[in-house]
Amino acid sequence: MKTLSTLTLSSPAKINLFLRITGQRPDGYHNLQTLFQLLDFGDTLSFTSNCSGKITLDSKIDNIPTKDNLIFQAALILQEYAKGKNGCTISLNKKLPIGAGLGGGSSNAATSLVGLNSLWECGLSINKLAELGRQLGADVPVFVHGESAFGEGIGDILTPIDLPERWFLVVTPDCHVPTAEIFSNPQLTRNSSPIKIRALSGEQYRNDCQSVVLKLYPAVQQVLKWMENFAAPLMTGTGASVFCSFDNQLEADEVLSQVPKQWKAFVAKSVNRSPLHQQMRQFFTGAWPSG
Repeated sequence: MKTLSTLTLSSPAKINLFLRITGQRPDGYHNLQTLFQLLDFGDTLSFTSNCSGKITLDSKIDNIPTKDNLIFQAALILQEYAKGKNGCTISLNKKLPIGAGLGGGSSNAATSLVGLNSLWECGLSINKLAELGRQLGADVPVFVHGESAFGEGIGDILTPIDLPERWFLVVTPDCHVPTAEIFSNPQLTRNSSPIKIRALSGEQYRNDCQSVVLKLYPAVQQVLKWMENFAAPLMTGTGASVFCSFDNQLEADEVLSQVPKQWKAFVAKSVNRSPLHQQMRQFFTGAWPSG
């Protein structure tokens, strides 16, 4: 195993190719079914370990106090398993918009758990890291496991699945959609019929949160209407990002060049294995945790 004091790692985005809400649980959470597609685009995190016992985060994100940032919370949880008085300085290069349904915060937390587990020599398995990540958010486990997957439960019961390669255009208007607001809305569909993973088809790809978001956030509806000129768009997660898929990068880039300047947009390729895991295997050959 290589001895490293600094790691720079990917924190990839995800999109929900569909999102069906099948019921509400007694604890207030919702049971759902979704298809997580990982992308080769996202944030970057750098970790430098030290012996100070302190966690310092340089995120340059406005309106999110350090103590509420999922990166800081993930490091704090993992610090309990570290050997010795371990601390670190963490730097975030943020590319993914906040409140966009792309899993940016959850992915940041997962990258922190995976990276610091090795940097601090905690020795925790991937399953244990996913269990810790679930305390921070329902989407954290899919990023910890690092595979595109069929998700059930609250999104944390995962079945890895190999999806065909596609190129995605993702467009985000200038608005933040709070997840709690959408899941607490009385007009939200909560009784979609469950589907079997073996029966998946593109005809079932819909997002039960989309109609509520479009009523509350006209900016998302404007993006959706514009993208309908080029493909069949769908909102990811609880929004605000909308995506559509293409057979190749050239087609996706052509539409990207026409996106109105008031919106953020990027093109990314689908991946079935997270770039984070590929990097970790390069850094820690033969010492990558499993199970």
